[in-house]
Amino acid sequence: MRFRAKIVDLACLNHFSRIINTIARLAKTCILRLTICKLYFILSDKVANGGASMWCELSQGNFFDEFQMEGVTAEHNEIYLELVPENLSRALKTAQSAKAVKIKLTNKHCPCLRVAVELPSLSSSSRIVTHDIPVGVIPRRMWNDFREPSVPDFDVSIYLPVLKTMKSVVERMKNLSNSIVIEANLSGEMNLKIETDLVSVTTHFKDLGNPPWASEDGCQSSAQGRDLESMAEACIDIRKLQQLLAGQQVNPTKALCNIVRKRIVHFILLHEEVSLQYFIPAIA
Repeated sequence: MRFRAKIVDLACLNHFSRIINTIARLAKTCILRLTICKLYFILSDKVANGGASMWCELSQGNFFDEFQMEGVTAEHNEIYLELVPENLSRALKTAQSAKAVKIKLTNKHCPCLRVAVELPSLSSSSRIVTHDIPVGVIPRRMWNDFREPSVPDFDVSIYLPVLKTMKSVVERMKNLSNSIVIEANLSGEMNLKIETDLVSVTTHFKDLGNPPWASEDGCQSSAQGRDLESMAEACIDIRKLQQLLAGQQVNPTKALCNIVRKRIVHFILLHEEVSLQYFIPAIA
């Protein structure tokens, strides 16, 4: 098993650093899956236990100037590592004005991702700051636990409002309740609601638009009798939603959510070469 990669372009480095920051806010530990073409950051708290799960994928070619890896075997040419994303995020913070960053899988006393940051220096010799981030190597027999989560058939798919706006609404609501109801329909309307014994607050969003696939399977056809105005709703943990919105540094060009009535809310944030999916199970 071998892995080494290098980023020279500062814009790519800063973008990569922002993505790792976002992941660090969403997961205390996660799985890094390396393939020839892509990197995946995976959090699979079992949704059945009320945990959120995350699937973030990025094309390595858009970030790395060099990227070499040899997986477990020629047939299973992948590597799965368990790591604390906060550690990687901290290491990359020292690289804001770096000339280059090299990342390498090493195994001195224990398996580590070595992040070597080459800093500009006034003399001819360069300064290199090295961070060793401990990782756990996930054995081949456990890889199936970290497959891409399947998206259940959703009742409504809708584009999200501006995330900053949504974040400020959720932050205010968070002080009033531990849970929040998200509801949306196929007419581009979405509501965020909290209801407690003392207070009931609703924020309405209109004209958000529904992604084209919302009608692909004919679920909007009259044959199905779908009412475009009828709301599908799910009640979720408000802290998990706030975490997603507060940690958001991917700056998505598209953000949408799929609601499976009373079961799950599935968020998708897309930015040219990055896609982040986040699943929050409904509270009964």
